[in-house]
Amino acid sequence: MNANVHLSPEVQAALAENRPVVALESTLITHGLPYPTNVETALAMEAAVRKSGAVPATIAILRGAITVGISPEEVERLGSLPHSSVRKCSRRDLPIAVGLGEDAATTVAGTMIVAHMAGIRVFATGGIGGVHRGAPHDVSADLIELGRTPVAVVSSGAKSILDLPLTLEVLETQGVPVLGFETDTLPAFYTRSSGLPIDVRVNSPEEAARIIKAAQQIEAKHGILIAVPVPEADALPNDIGEKAILQATEEAAAQGIHGKAVTPFVLGRVSELTEGESRRANVALLVNNARMGGIIASALSQLQ
Repeated sequence: MNANVHLSPEVQAALAENRPVVALESTLITHGLPYPTNVETALAMEAAVRKSGAVPATIAILRGAITVGISPEEVERLGSLPHSSVRKCSRRDLPIAVGLGEDAATTVAGTMIVAHMAGIRVFATGGIGGVHRGAPHDVSADLIELGRTPVAVVSSGAKSILDLPLTLEVLETQGVPVLGFETDTLPAFYTRSSGLPIDVRVNSPEEAARIIKAAQQIEAKHGILIAVPVPEADALPNDIGEKAILQATEEAAAQGIHGKAVTPFVLGRVSELTEGESRRANVALLVNNARMGGIIASALSQLQ
């Protein structure tokens, strides 16, 4: 346990007693969803983790303090702040946010790093970053982090606004196993399948937990991606989602939007173009992944 990480009393007690804990990111609160949907979704994810028998640990940087298990009041405060006042915190940003005493929200990569520092093995999120469409050299830090930080990430694949075939190739290069939870193909965030094959299908939380435990036993230095499809009732039809993504991506390019600004712009624009249906799918998969993260963490706890 790193002395620079501040644990909430609940998370500290759970880790000390070897009870299941699930890490949750905070970028969805500050940059992923509008207020108050962001706060409502973050708290619903925590509730889903609890219902599954695990302890939620939402991670953020609060005035320079790396915090694992922020309070509902802090979720509300972060969610109501202007986007520009909260740093989006990946690996390169952590020392900046801590050194300058800033508020910062952890991305997938940032959350993985802090979860590992705290000794948390399972992390649930919406979709990981990946390779951007039309920009094969624009590779998310999430993929690199998965290649060097031993945390299991439960997500609905990579965000479908990305180049999914290239994203899978980078994951392969980084040595990251991709497990499909009750699926043989990579989920495509809003939709249940991209049609792309993954490394192995797992049909139960116990199977996923055994793979996580095996990685720990052999001292693997990489993460594991556990891909869970969006609930069928909330999935966006493939043709509607792809049409909106193509239009939003073209608009981003035409407006000169690039770098870290691309993903929030495209996600927001897709929501507008689908009249909120993509956002409904996004919220549903976030809560479902939190639930699955709790179930897998509980199964892992039983093994250990």
